[in-house]
Amino acid sequence: MKRLHFHQKLRIIASHQNVRTMMLKRRDNTRALAAFVAKKQEIDEMLARIATLSDDHFQTTPDTVNWGHVGALENYASLLKRITDTAFREGEHAA
Repeated sequence: MKRLHFHQKLRIIASHQNVRTMMLKRRDNTRALAAFVAKKQEIDEMLARIATLSDDHFQTTPDTVNWGHVGALENYASLLKRITDTAFREGEHAA
């Protein structure tokens, strides 16, 4: 059996540690990916509900619309603008 020098042993140990680290990262990435997909699905469902509500004119009609409806839409638009500014790095989030 060939005797290994100290630096060769260190390389072998480092190699095993790198493999173990990669496996741990892979495992952590798998959990992160699952959480990401679940959160994306939650967002997609919220967006679908908002689109349906918008298609229904936010549950109002031309005869019943009032300034309260306008205020509600202003609030929704403000909240959505914060989201889009953050997501697209626009507004105060621009680089």
